[in-house]
Amino acid sequence: MAKLEARSAAGYAVRMTAGAHALSSDEPVSAGGGDTGPAPYELILAGLAACTSITLRMYADRKGWPLGQINVDARFLRDAHGAEKIERRVSFSETLSEEQRARLAEIAEKTPVTKTLKQGLTIVTTVA
Repeated sequence: MAKLEARSAAGYAVRMTAGAHALSSDEPVSAGGGDTGPAPYELILAGLAACTSITLRMYADRKGWPLGQINVDARFLRDAHGAEKIERRVSFSETLSEEQRARLAEIAEKTPVTKTLKQGLTIVTTVA
């Protein structure tokens, strides 16, 4: 369904390809990296935000609801006890009814990446 290849020659910077697209990741300078790309948790948030925006746009287009610009702000948090959560705020440049906003909130909870993150997944690692 999805495939990504990552290469790292030295340091923390990682160059990746996903299909025909080039991506990068790194740690911030404060963590010993060069800050040449988003940190890994920022990439997780990017996937969630992109999936949220795309899914909401698809749903609204089918309903004929003009959303204007979709804004998805996501933040990864970890408390002192190690409990982790993501806070996501979605807003639109068009004015929507309470019913529309409530339905879009329901749809946001059902996006594919949201569901994957909430249920967790098995990771199988092979070291060659």
